[in-house]
Formats: sequence, C-alpha cells, structure tokens
Amino acid sequence: MITNEGRVKAAFDSGVFVLKLCGDVRLTLCATLDSQAQQLARTPGLQSLIIDLREATNVDSTALGFLAKVAMAVKDHILYKPTIVVDNPDVQRMLEVMGFAQFFAMVKAPLTETCELCDLPEIPADMEEMRQRILEAHRILMRMNEHNREEFQPLVEMLEAQETSHSHKD
Repeated sequence: MITNEGRVKAAFDSGVFVLKLCGDVRLTLCATLDSQAQQLARTPGLQSLIIDLREATNVDSTALGFLAKVAMAVKDHILYKPTIVVDNPDVQRMLEVMGFAQFFAMVKAPLTETCELCDLPEIPADMEEMRQRILEAHRILMRMNEHNREEFQPLVEMLEAQETSHSHKD
C-alpha cells in the first residue's frame, strides 16, 4: 500500500517565498510549518508568499491553522495578501468556508512556476508539543470566523481540559 505521506517543500526566489504542501498534510507537519512561519517573519527581502496546495490530497485542520499562522506572520512584511494556489474545488470550498479568502488571494494557477523546491526536513515533535500546536492552530482558526468557532469549540475545550489535567494547577 502506498501511503501518500505529506511533505512540505519550499523555495525562496527573488523576494517570492513558495511553500508547497504535497500529499496528506497532517498535524505531524505542524512543527515544520510553525518553524517556517517564524523564519519567514524574519526573512529580509520577502515580498510575497505563495502557498501551493495543488499537490495536497488532504490538509487537516491543524495544518490549516498553521497556514493561517504563516500568513499572519508575514502580513506586515509583504505588500499583497499571501496567495493560495488551489485547483481542487473541494479544498477551495473548505478554505472559503473556513474564512481563508479574507487572508489569502485564491488562484487556480500561479503566475509563474518557481525554481526548484526543496523538501523541508520534518521537525519531530513530542506528544505534548503536538497537543499545544493542535490547540494553537484551532484557536487561530476560531478567530477567523464564526463557522470555525462553532466547529472547533468542542475540540479546543477538550484540549484545554487536558492541559489543566497535565499541569495540575491549583
């Protein structure tokens, strides 16, 4: 059985940063996306950001939360809204419902194909880091619109409850 393992690729070319998500992009890649968001916010000469989802077969909500985080990390550094390249109508609908259209320009094809993209190494995360990231991602999504707030409220509350049981606050 071939697993459609999720991968994140990236390229930075004359001010344009391209982040390409391939395959089944799940929370396991969030540490990678998170470090990318932080790195991008410090990248000198960054002019625009393109997130290419054409080869993504699935993007889970945690990964979407981190895509939103990437966009928010760069919004003060770039002139135009970040662009999402998406040609799958189901993925596009999901992004629109989740409020991504207010943060991103959505296009079916990029203006230019970029140079070679390199695979970003997957950054491993332990269970606790993973839970923190899932929580952060869904809090970001909940701030984006009412639909997400209703959708993810139960998950966030559950994760927050786990948080208090882990830390034994008194």
